[in-house]
Amino acid sequence: MARLARIFAPKDRVFFDLFEQSAANVLRAAELLDEMLRSFPEHRELAREILLCEHEGDRITYDIIQRLNATFVTPIDRLDILALASGLDDIVDLTEEVADYLGLYRIEAPMEQAQRLAHILTEACRMIDEAVPRMRGFKDVSRHTTEIHRLETDGDRVTREAVASLFDDTGIDPLVVIRWKDIFERLEEAIDATEQIANVIANIVVKNS
Repeated sequence: MARLARIFAPKDRVFFDLFEQSAANVLRAAELLDEMLRSFPEHRELAREILLCEHEGDRITYDIIQRLNATFVTPIDRLDILALASGLDDIVDLTEEVADYLGLYRIEAPMEQAQRLAHILTEACRMIDEAVPRMRGFKDVSRHTTEIHRLETDGDRVTREAVASLFDDTGIDPLVVIRWKDIFERLEEAIDATEQIANVIANIVVKNS
């Protein structure tokens, strides 16, 4: 049955091209945030490049939806296309929010846990960037998805440690606590979003293999 489905599957593969562009953009944004936090505040200007990634993510998502509306038969399920497109866009949006908060909150120096979370996010996005091209042939992505799940668990642990550390120091300004808690939560949400994408990709591969 699966073989017949592949034989009669639509030949339009542009969706996969767009997904790969989106995944590369996701990784680019995460790498920029990782670099920004590692060298903060020396490279505040990287926030502008991350914002450009956010705009690019919106453009790609718009292209995918426009093509979806104009395509009668799609190479994979329409709901899967929407879930993947919007999920990838969410990661970039959350990454850009972190960069924006660093400026809005006038952060003077990064916390070490934020640097660790940005690195975890980057590694999870790297796995996504490697997994998405494998959807073309519905190849096994278990190595990538397993690693993303591990990274997400790591991210949860670091976030708990980070938030707890904010309340360990009784002399810390309450406004500083609120600001860093916001940043940590956005970083955690971005990492959680990578796990959601891992589940979408795995589901697409299983359904079409």
